[in-house]
Amino acid sequence: MNSETGMRPMLMLPEMLIFGGGLVVLIGGSFLPRHKQWWARLVAAAVLVAAGAVAVIGMAAPDQAAFEGTFAIDTATGLARIAAAVGVLMILAVAGDEIKGTARESETYALLLFSTTGILVLAGANDLLVLLTGYLLASIPLYGLIGLLRSAAAAEAAMKTYLIGALFGITLMLGVTVLYGVTGATHYDELAARLGNAPAAVLATGLVAVLAGLMFEAGGVPAHFWIPDAAQGANGTAAIFLTTVPKIGALIALYRLTTVLPDTVSWPLLLAVFAAASMTLGNLAAYWQTDPRRLLGWSTVSQVGYLLVPITVAHRSDLALPSLLFYLAGYTLTNSAAFAVTTALPRARDLTAYRGLARARPWLASALVVALLGLVGTPPTAVFVGKLTTATAAWDGSQAWLAIVVFVNSLISLFYYLRWIVPVFQRPAHQAGTAPTRWSTATAILGAGLSLALGVAAGPGWALLANAPIR
Repeated sequence: MNSETGMRPMLMLPEMLIFGGGLVVLIGGSFLPRHKQWWARLVAAAVLVAAGAVAVIGMAAPDQAAFEGTFAIDTATGLARIAAAVGVLMILAVAGDEIKGTARESETYALLLFSTTGILVLAGANDLLVLLTGYLLASIPLYGLIGLLRSAAAAEAAMKTYLIGALFGITLMLGVTVLYGVTGATHYDELAARLGNAPAAVLATGLVAVLAGLMFEAGGVPAHFWIPDAAQGANGTAAIFLTTVPKIGALIALYRLTTVLPDTVSWPLLLAVFAAASMTLGNLAAYWQTDPRRLLGWSTVSQVGYLLVPITVAHRSDLALPSLLFYLAGYTLTNSAAFAVTTALPRARDLTAYRGLARARPWLASALVVALLGLVGTPPTAVFVGKLTTATAAWDGSQAWLAIVVFVNSLISLFYYLRWIVPVFQRPAHQAGTAPTRWSTATAILGAGLSLALGVAAGPGWALLANAPIR
């Protein structure tokens, strides 16, 4: 069974390491006293480093597939593994400040690892049933993560996330059922050969349901409602995770699925509408926010809109995949840095609370400014390169109007990010508050620095991704 078309389970070693690490942390943490729960964090970090190292080594090998071809191991999967590992490692650093010694510390790490496993399964899924499995494994731990903070806002956010996730999970199952019903297949290669002969109306129904289901995990329109509430109500550890890492798996899964879709239905137009709606709605809603985490939640919705743009031209532009992958990596670093600042200053839950930060904490203020200007798309940050190449891919794929929407929305977003940046340089109205937490501050500075470094060194990274076919 270890032939070219066999099971080949060792090709999924990173996923197995992360899931196994989650089990070790979950079981072992129950035997550790509260003051020694840091061992669980150490184990979680170790398996993430190991999984990332295996992914880096695996990217040098040719494209392969595991479990009878239902899971693809290619450049997209490799980058998803690396980006997810780096993103969760940054989250673990923040957790070292925020939840150290709490009653649910080891459970938090276990949920992070389980959800990350599902996200990676989503990224490599080459079969509708594997896609569905990855969705469930990524989503269910997410509900628990949001609800771990015992507050009314967290409870409301967890309930809202659960209800919306269940609704769109059922929608995804419905879409998978319809597509299987009209083709008799779930593997992408077989779907590519049979979907062209399916009735257009039935195909459109199944396709809309599957795409809508994946949009929950991505956090974009029409399944975006839970993102701002969860970002505001959950603790910083969960907020950073839910606004970054799930996007990696969901959007790569979405791209992989669109490569097998026929031209008998106008799926690029549907995705373009989702993209434009996410960009515009997210930016407009962020204008009125005074809570920094809720503002970043709506910003996340808008960023998903930008990330959807290259997927709309998956069949028309060779720039689509590399721009998506580069943007995902840059966004993960940049958004994590912005949220880490809010975790470093947990009592600053209003934009005006950041007045005087540049004088009191210059390094933290610098990290915040770099992260926010990066999310706008200011050179030389990584998100700037991502937005530029995304718009270029849309233009190259004959979607010039969508490229214009990207630039207009990027300009619009500058104004609400400035609402946060300006107070940083104003004279404080009162004495500075408590000192920022150490690990969150370091994570914010590291994330902002890596965002700048990735943007400056975009050339070699782009050269690597530009030759990345997708199975």
